[in-house]
Amino acid sequence: MTTAFDPIDLGGRRLTSRIAMSPMTRSRAYGPAAEPSELTATYYAQRAGAGLIITEGITPSQVGSGYPDIPGLHSSGQVAAWRKVTDVVHREGGVIFAQLMHTGRVGHPSVMADGLVPVGPSAVTAKGRIYTAEGPQDIVTPKELTDAEIRQTITDFAEAARNAIEAGFDGVEIHGANGYLVHQFLASNSNRRSDAWGGDTEGRIRFAVEVATAVAEAIGGHRTGIRISPGNPNNDITEDNPDEIYPVLVERLAGLDLAYLHLLEEAPVRGLTVQLRKAWPGTFLLNPFTHPTPTGAEALELVEDGTTDLIVYGALFLANPDLPARLAAGGPFNTPDPSTFYGGDHRGYTDYPTLAG
Repeated sequence: MTTAFDPIDLGGRRLTSRIAMSPMTRSRAYGPAAEPSELTATYYAQRAGAGLIITEGITPSQVGSGYPDIPGLHSSGQVAAWRKVTDVVHREGGVIFAQLMHTGRVGHPSVMADGLVPVGPSAVTAKGRIYTAEGPQDIVTPKELTDAEIRQTITDFAEAARNAIEAGFDGVEIHGANGYLVHQFLASNSNRRSDAWGGDTEGRIRFAVEVATAVAEAIGGHRTGIRISPGNPNNDITEDNPDEIYPVLVERLAGLDLAYLHLLEEAPVRGLTVQLRKAWPGTFLLNPFTHPTPTGAEALELVEDGTTDLIVYGALFLANPDLPARLAAGGPFNTPDPSTFYGGDHRGYTDYPTLAG
């Protein structure tokens, strides 16, 4: 019987286990350069015991940076700073993918470079507020992307993927979930276009497929993963027909021979998860629905019963740098501190104790 502690090949890389660290925004790339720090390197190195680390969302362009203090991969300085992170993770024996996240309509001009405003598939405002240096502010109405701007955004993803490889990452994950730009194109309430980038199912999945195609052509499909979250309402997303659109999307993506498909489950009913798992010919990652509690040790059985190839842990990995060892030992587990999730210093970031410590 295969267990979560068995190794697995991922795009030519041998993972020591099937336990992955979920991408989690930490908002600690301070200053206009939006570069990771030495503390960031420590944070990821501490968690190099994961079979696979997927980083926090990293922006492929300045206009894709809707949140304060999130890092980028669109400048030479950022590439050099991330190289320090990947070097230390590799020295610790880890495998690390960079998640490329364009926030799209989610954001505010005050957290972007001068003159930039959030963009989206349509000029439809997301309900909600966003933290800025001046305090919480309403999300603004995005600028609707033109056809040329959409194509440039696809190019930005591909260039950021090349930068990721230059920075030493083992691959990249395209963030197509949680209400950000790729997801906004998939959703009916945020994509109201009537051209080739919207309308029917083929139009709404086109952006996701073309981003994945461009990234795979830039760095190789074996270095490219994509994350999706069917039915996820984050950031004011409404999807009328996830059971219809996602099987078609997965079918199109399957032809690209990508490293993996990463599914973030939105509901305890597993029907669509099972359907997409069966339709995906490659490696399948699952971040299972466990709300309101963090994913726990019981999720390991999802590898054993074949529901997924890798199991993805979020908050529990944040609070337990040595999570695979703790899972193997049956605990105990540190409790995550939500007050330190976003921003701050080393507290709640690199000071969670290990079993050995």
